[in-house]
Amino acid sequence: MPSVTESSSPNALIELDNATVVRGESPVLHALDLRIVLGQHTALLGPNGCGKSTFIKLINRELYPLAREGQAPVRVFGQDRWNVTQLRTRLGVVTSDATRDLQEMYQLRVEDAIVTGFFASFVLPIDQEVTAEMRARAAEALARVDGQALSGRLVAELSTGQMRRVLIARALVHQPQALLLDEPTAGLDVIAQRQFCTLMGELAAQGITLVLVTHHLEEIVPAIDRVVLMQDGRIVADGSRAQTLTAPLLSQVYGGPLDVRCERGIYRACAA
Repeated sequence: MPSVTESSSPNALIELDNATVVRGESPVLHALDLRIVLGQHTALLGPNGCGKSTFIKLINRELYPLAREGQAPVRVFGQDRWNVTQLRTRLGVVTSDATRDLQEMYQLRVEDAIVTGFFASFVLPIDQEVTAEMRARAAEALARVDGQALSGRLVAELSTGQMRRVLIARALVHQPQALLLDEPTAGLDVIAQRQFCTLMGELAAQGITLVLVTHHLEEIVPAIDRVVLMQDGRIVADGSRAQTLTAPLLSQVYGGPLDVRCERGIYRACAA
C-alpha cells in the first residue's frame, strides 16, 4: 500500500519540497520548492534544457529526487508514494512520448484508442472486458474535446492535432481533476495551434486544473494566470502572467534580448 504523507495544503495537487535531481554527475533540478493547488491553472515556462522534462518525469515516477530518510521531496495529491495507474484516475498526463506511442498503433480505431486509457496501455487487453460503460465514457470524453468527427477513423489517419485531442480524451475517460500537458502544440500548424489553445480554455472552464509545461508563450491561454519561469534547473520567477511574462525576465531566461507583447490576452515574444 502507498504511504501517505500529510500535505501542507488540503487542495494540493503537486508539491515539490527541496527537490533535487542528479543525472550522471550533474544536477538537473536544484532544490526546487513549488506548490500547485487544484483550481490554480499553472504554466512552467522555460527554454529547452531548463528542467521542464525532468519535472514531468518526477511526476511520472520515471526519475526520483535525492532524499534523506523521512523526507518527501515530491508529493502528488498529498502522497509521496503512489501507484501510477491509480494516479491517472486523478491526474491525466499528455506527453509527446504518448503521441509517438499512439501513432505506432496503425490498426487502432479512435474509440478503441480512448478506451485503452482504462487499461494504462495502448492496446486493448485480450483478458479483460471492455464494458458498455467504458465505451459510453470514451464517447463522452471524445465529445468533451470536440472530436466527434474523428469517430470511426484509424489513429494512423489522424493529423498531429487530431491525435492530441484523442490523447486528451483518453486521459479524460477517468474524469481526472487535473491535466498535465507537455508541449501540447508542438508539431501543429498555426490553425491547429489556435484550435488547441481554445480547447485548453474550454477544459479549464469545465473545472479541470491545467498544468502546462512549455517553452511557447502562445500556449499560455488567459485561463492560465500563474507562470513559473525556469532556467538551468531553478525557478527564476513565479507569479501572474503580467508579473512574469516581461521582456527583462524572458530575456534573462532565454539568454537573449526579447520584445514581449500581449494581444487579446495572448503573449508573444520576438527577438529585439
